[in-house]
Amino acid sequence: MLYPQSNTHRQVKDLSGFWDFQFDKKNEGRRKRWFKGLPQARPIAVPASWNEQLEDGKDNFGPAWYQTRFDLPVGFKSQRIFLRFDSVNYMADVWLNGVKLGSHEGGHLPFVFEITGKALNPSNLLVVQVEGLLATDRVPPGNIEPFDPKDAFANSFFPAASFDFFPYCGIQRPVLLYAVPASSIEDITIIPSIQGSKGLVRVEVKTPQMHSSVLRLTMTGYGQKIKKEIVHQGKSTAVVLEIPKARLWQPGSAHLYDLKVELIQKGTPIDQISLPVGIRTIEVKKDKLLLNGKPIRLKGFGRHEDFPVIGRGYMPALIIKDYELMSWIGADSFRTSHYPYSDQMMDMADRLGFLVIDETPAVGLFFRKEGLAKRLKLCRQYTEEMIRRDKNHPSVIAWSLANEPHSHRPAAAGFFKNLFQLAKRLDKSRPITLVSYIGVKEESFFDYDFVCLNRYSGWYTESGRLKDAFQKLSDELDALHQKYKKPVLLSEFGADAIPGVHSNPAEMYSEEYQKEMIEGYLKVLSSKPYVAGAHVWNLCDFKTAQGAHRPAGINFKGVFTRDRRPKMAAHFLRKLWKKA
Repeated sequence: MLYPQSNTHRQVKDLSGFWDFQFDKKNEGRRKRWFKGLPQARPIAVPASWNEQLEDGKDNFGPAWYQTRFDLPVGFKSQRIFLRFDSVNYMADVWLNGVKLGSHEGGHLPFVFEITGKALNPSNLLVVQVEGLLATDRVPPGNIEPFDPKDAFANSFFPAASFDFFPYCGIQRPVLLYAVPASSIEDITIIPSIQGSKGLVRVEVKTPQMHSSVLRLTMTGYGQKIKKEIVHQGKSTAVVLEIPKARLWQPGSAHLYDLKVELIQKGTPIDQISLPVGIRTIEVKKDKLLLNGKPIRLKGFGRHEDFPVIGRGYMPALIIKDYELMSWIGADSFRTSHYPYSDQMMDMADRLGFLVIDETPAVGLFFRKEGLAKRLKLCRQYTEEMIRRDKNHPSVIAWSLANEPHSHRPAAAGFFKNLFQLAKRLDKSRPITLVSYIGVKEESFFDYDFVCLNRYSGWYTESGRLKDAFQKLSDELDALHQKYKKPVLLSEFGADAIPGVHSNPAEMYSEEYQKEMIEGYLKVLSSKPYVAGAHVWNLCDFKTAQGAHRPAGINFKGVFTRDRRPKMAAHFLRKLWKKA
């Protein structure tokens, strides 16, 4: 899915700003016909979560109503017009001038409506109903009745999420109105490869209509200019561009080429798309993860899109700040735990040379029969939406299909085999993984290309006994590698540290304990040649649901505070990783 662009053929209008907002306390909005306008609205910022903006919004998960008015920009009338929502959590129903455009289930991924000729006026009213209630048949699920103690986070908090982060609601990323030519480029897929010193870039271009035209592709960068024209017949055409002595994309050298694709009819360009292209390969061989044919060992973090007031909302300055923190500390990678991050976050990873494991919103999955078919349908939807959106990012080196599912259940094997086959059909160029918390004897990494494991020995188990925790980790990693013969990434590990709490000797919740636990884990990992890297949990403290072991509803496992101040562990990691 191409992100909307503005150029000589395309136009974009950002509808971000102050919208009107109203909670629907009795869920009677449709009876009152609120989709035609809100009678008692108050202002709210879009994009942003509503939970920390409004005094009565914190534990309110809707339904709620948004509205805004917009004028149709000059020049849009002669083109195809679309409305794009980058992320609405969780359920969205959309009306334009009282006419329903459609619905979308699931947050953190975009959805689009074509509105050409659909009740579009010079001045327009856009109304959106958003509802984020936690339910067992949603992904991620919530309000699950407690069952097996092995099934983590089943009704352990308020709100009753089956995952350990706050279920923020609202229109959380930009809403865009955009126009494209009547005959246009619909999609582009880029697959790079390397042949000696030469870079090969396969470009597949799709158009929505069957017609005959010419495609002109121009790749520029680093003193090179490669141009190719080819006849486009039908709806899809593939072209391979050869780049002699290619500059490869990798951390520390994030070389990006500029690709311009033009659609030409009767010698005149009628549409154009420009994309950055990074030439790199990623593959798994035996127990190594290879970038551009060379083994890599990831050093980085699990993260959250989380900040005071905006919640999970899009904030450009925060994106820059978090990359500055990761660069300062010496990290080269992160996982989009536990949902795909904003398009802009991914663009910046391409530009700055960060490696990304891109993860679907499938966190906390359970496998009781009730609702299982719907959960599989949603997970397939999320997998397809994520890959369609992020397939052209050189920063994305792997797809993660779920985080900490209760995959010791018998139904899990067939469930994930279905998702694995779908992901491989959509993208054969990247490895696929699943992030597990299940023990080595019960988990089944049957088809996954490499193993991602979350471990908290020394915190949730072996609490306060770090020496025992390190030995247990070492033994378990060896058993895991012996069983699967695949690279292992320790995708989460860490300890809560309340800022400013100190102890000598180190005790739980002190900054010293967090630092010593991370240091000990990294020493164990450095002794294992099959380990493909380590992602500390978490980059920053983040909001979660209330619980007896969550003071102020905050998970304090960040090496930076929620407002981005460093703890002792951050200084330790900087010293270690910058030296490396």
